[in-house]
Amino acid sequence: MVKKLQKLSASKKKGNTQLSSTVKDSAQQIWLAGLGAFSKAQAEGSKVFEALVKEGLSIQRKTQAVAEEKISEATSRVTNMASDIGSKAQGQWDKLENIFEDRVAKALAKLGVPSARDLAALSARVDALAKGAKAAPAKAAAKAPAKKAPAKKAAVAAKPAAKKAAPRKPAARAAAADTGASSAN
Repeated sequence: MVKKLQKLSASKKKGNTQLSSTVKDSAQQIWLAGLGAFSKAQAEGSKVFEALVKEGLSIQRKTQAVAEEKISEATSRVTNMASDIGSKAQGQWDKLENIFEDRVAKALAKLGVPSARDLAALSARVDALAKGAKAAPAKAAAKAPAKKAPAKKAAVAAKPAAKKAAPRKPAARAAAADTGASSAN
């Protein structure tokens, strides 16, 4: 048995030395491969670095272009929404303004305040009456030379009528007088 154990231990020693030499050779090869990679990295490292920088610049430009496009799209959307909201708000303000104007006009009408149309119509009537009053004395004067004695009476009668028509009343008094006269008719 002792002989068998010696044989086994001798074969184990051979296997151990063989294993250790294999491990040693593998470690040596790994070390050399690392040194070769380091050497190549030093030689080609600057080229690889420059290539990576170029690729990074390209990607950055593309990203900026896409970002600017998205920003312009968002800006146009917001601008469109703002203009839509502004036009809707303007429409609502116009409606509110019309309602307010209508209510004020109704309140003024209830209080008896004449409107701009009423004043314009009244002014036109006053102008027409003033023209008519000026024309009446001229017609009377034209008829006067035909008859001497009665003409003097007609001229004297026309003068007070012209004096009565000549002075103008303020617009508010005239409107009140006009509405009183039209209601009497």
